[in-house]
Amino acid sequence: MIKCVIFDCDGTLVDSELLCNMALSHELSDYGVAISAEQLVAQYRGVKLDHILSDIERHYEVTLNEEFIVTYRRHVAQLFDRYLKPCDGIEQALEQLSLPICVASSGPVAKIKHALELTQLASFFGNNIFSAYEIGSWKPDPTLFLHAAQTMGFAPAQCAVVEDSVVGIQAAQAAGMSPILYDPHNIHPKLADVLTIASMSQLGLALAAHSVDLANRID
Repeated sequence: MIKCVIFDCDGTLVDSELLCNMALSHELSDYGVAISAEQLVAQYRGVKLDHILSDIERHYEVTLNEEFIVTYRRHVAQLFDRYLKPCDGIEQALEQLSLPICVASSGPVAKIKHALELTQLASFFGNNIFSAYEIGSWKPDPTLFLHAAQTMGFAPAQCAVVEDSVVGIQAAQAAGMSPILYDPHNIHPKLADVLTIASMSQLGLALAAHSVDLANRID
């Protein structure tokens, strides 16, 4: 039975993917790199920022230093302040959940908290916020999810993970958890052994289906 739900943040709790990549696209243009926010989302959804920047450096033969990252994060924060919204239906989905929940994100803690506070979701999670930057491990490595589960007091098999990216789903599977792919725009191909929801209103049914599946395996 599922006893704990672990949520990704960007693109799962808050509608931030395009905003983050608008900031990245804008900052890259100052270095002569022309790539749209939409292209960045499609190519790098869920990928660690350092890996994205390294790939861009190789492909476009530019150098993106620490100052670039600072300026980029400042731009993201400004866009969040003006435009960030919660993902459709997430407040109602969280209100209906009676299970312990937490956030496990590849973003820095300050960014996660800023996003949750701006969208009035912070109260649902309290201090149950886990960042890849705290442990030095990023998806698709399962360590972040395993760390979150252990801290929350649950075995991996008792946890479901709600994610919007393939790398996040891979991390959940590697951790031995039940993955749920949130795909409101139907952009991902069907993934084997992964429940996909198009709306957060379907989350309760997906969790129930995973619990039934686990019970059948035990029987």
